[in-house]
Amino acid sequence: MSLTPETRTRLMKFFQNLEDKALEPTDAFYVPFQQQMHPGADPIEEMATRIVWSQSSSVHLLSGQRGSGKSTELRRLRKNLLAEGCHVVLLDMRDYMNMTKPVEITDFLVSIMAALTDTLDALDKSLLQDLFKKRILDFIAQRMELKEVKGELALGPLKLLGPLKLGIGASLKEDPSFKGKLQQALRGHMAQVVKHAHDFAADVVGEIRKRTGEEERKVVLLVDSVEQLRAEGSEEANALYKSVEELFFGHADALQLPLLHVVYTIPPYLVPLVPGLGRVLGGGTVFSLASIKVRGRDGDKLPQGLSFMEMIMEKRGPNWQEVFTQEQLQRMALSTGGDLRDFFRLAQSCIVKAAMGAQGKLPLQDMTIDDAENHLRRDMLPLAEADKEWLKRINQTKQTGLKEIQHLPQLARFLDTHLVLNYRNGDDWYDVHPLLWDELKRGAA
Repeated sequence: MSLTPETRTRLMKFFQNLEDKALEPTDAFYVPFQQQMHPGADPIEEMATRIVWSQSSSVHLLSGQRGSGKSTELRRLRKNLLAEGCHVVLLDMRDYMNMTKPVEITDFLVSIMAALTDTLDALDKSLLQDLFKKRILDFIAQRMELKEVKGELALGPLKLLGPLKLGIGASLKEDPSFKGKLQQALRGHMAQVVKHAHDFAADVVGEIRKRTGEEERKVVLLVDSVEQLRAEGSEEANALYKSVEELFFGHADALQLPLLHVVYTIPPYLVPLVPGLGRVLGGGTVFSLASIKVRGRDGDKLPQGLSFMEMIMEKRGPNWQEVFTQEQLQRMALSTGGDLRDFFRLAQSCIVKAAMGAQGKLPLQDMTIDDAENHLRRDMLPLAEADKEWLKRINQTKQTGLKEIQHLPQLARFLDTHLVLNYRNGDDWYDVHPLLWDELKRGAA
């Protein structure tokens, strides 16, 4: 028996509603579960309060695994700060950085300033471009022998970097060879690059205050997507992870931009180093967004977490019970460990199978969910024996088990690929993705 065209259309809409994207707090799909999970300890509210109460400048860090809602919650932070009279600029660094190559403080600051130049709409673009050229581009051009050709920067006779206002940012993202050349050219001039970037930031804040007539107006920079730096292959990944560690630990002073209140998103593998990181960044606080707790540390189901997952699904698909029973929805929440990205992926897989008319009826049969879970599990396999041993320790102790700092890249890989999920009960704790539990048991002696 095939599904009716009307049912297939509803399933298609349900599938589309589960696509992973950042939400504004006014979006119909938005669920304020962070506030409800942590009453009195909402990380976004606390960060907003710290920024509003801080004086000249401040640095704050927001961590969480990919898909944990950082980009969405940054938009809530922006809304709250705007209500407090702050001027807020949200930068998506994916448009200005190559996310698969090691990063250095020089190209990182240049990328941020290029993004600020393109994104800030409170000032005349020609003024911003002139400031950027004066403070950043002219200095880089002297070190790399760049020449301006018809409004574009050229490296040699053939290498064009695009329009002046976009050239550096676009090239750092799209051209790994240019990024390498820029890093090499600026390594002996790091202090000067930092000073030029800081001067540019101070110039921008000064111009905003002059334009608004508010000499004490707070300007806030939300630097999103930095946590998405990741590379394939062990050697490439190790080099990238070490560069990110060095960026935040070795160059903390450079990340404190004059007159600006800055929020950087950071990868979750830096969280085990948080005590030192907060002190290094001038006492700045690290805030983390964790997965929804659908189980406690003891493995027992948590009704509140399951209720959040059902509430989230209700927003995306008001008729979800046409596809899943409540027991099936809870099963999917438990099997994905409260990780929203995997929860949506699993649901989408099941919806596609429903549209194909599996068994010709709805709600779906359990065997359809079995198949979808197996597909999701295969994305995480195979596991190396050494990885299995570490994952078993995490599963047993609920801690990262990071014994030595040189093992950080391996932990980073676990968190990046969601083999390990992060939770919070006052303090942070960790567990292996539930779809891998049986795999770890099979590997037991």
